[in-house]
Amino acid sequence: MSARIQGAAIVTGAAGGIGLAICRRLAESGATVVAVDVADRLGATVADLESSGAAVIGVQADLTTESGLDAVLASLDRAAIALTTIVNNAGITRDARLVNMTAGDFRDVLEVNLGAAHRLIGLALPRFEHGTIVNISSRAYLGNFGQFNYSMSKGALVGLTRALALALAPAVRVNAVAPGLIGTEMSMAIPEEVREKMVSAIPLGRMGRPEEVAETVAFLASDDSAYITGEVITVGGGRSLSK
Repeated sequence: MSARIQGAAIVTGAAGGIGLAICRRLAESGATVVAVDVADRLGATVADLESSGAAVIGVQADLTTESGLDAVLASLDRAAIALTTIVNNAGITRDARLVNMTAGDFRDVLEVNLGAAHRLIGLALPRFEHGTIVNISSRAYLGNFGQFNYSMSKGALVGLTRALALALAPAVRVNAVAPGLIGTEMSMAIPEEVREKMVSAIPLGRMGRPEEVAETVAFLASDDSAYITGEVITVGGGRSLSK
C-alpha cells in the first residue's frame, strides 16, 4: 500500500493527459489537489475528479504571468491547507529545426516549461515547512531531432531539480520524472507512420500510459521515497537505452 500524501498538492498542466492522471493518483493517496491549467477544459477536468470523490481545487491561470501565479497561491490561502507537494507538469512544444525556429517559439517554450516552474517554486517555498517537488522533464532532455527548444527546456529543468535538491535538503526533496512516448492526445496527433517508428525503438515495444507516469510521481511525492532526492527517473520503456 502506498504511503498517504497529506496536505495540498499543486499540479500544473492539470487539464488532461499526464496532468489529469497525476491529479487523480495524488487524490487517491489523500492529497487535496490544486489543479492548475490555462485551458478552458480545466472545469470539465475538475468535475471529472470531483465525481470520483477527489478533493480538488481548480485554478485556471497562466503561470507565465504574475497574476496567474498569485491566483494559485491565493487558492491555498482560501483553503487554509498546508502545502506539501508541487508537481510542475505544465509544458508546451514549438518544434522546428534550429534554422527555422523563431525567437518567439524559443522564448515561449522556455517560459512555460522552465520559467513557470522556477517562479512557482520560488513563490511557494515560504509556505513549505517540509515537502516534495516533482518536476516533469522528458526523455527529450537527452536530445530530440527538431526539438532544440523543448530539449533545452527539459534539460534545464533537470539542472534546476538537482540544484534545488542540494539547496533545500533536508526539509524539501526535489526529483524529476522524464517520460518517454506516452499515449496522450499530443502523442496521438503524431502521424501514424512516425509514431510507429518511434514505438519500434522502445525496448518494451509500446507507448506508456499516463497512469504509469502518475504512479512514479505519487511514489516520489510520498514517504515511500524518503531517501531519494536530486534524481531523474525515466519512464520510457527503456527508450533511453536505445539509439
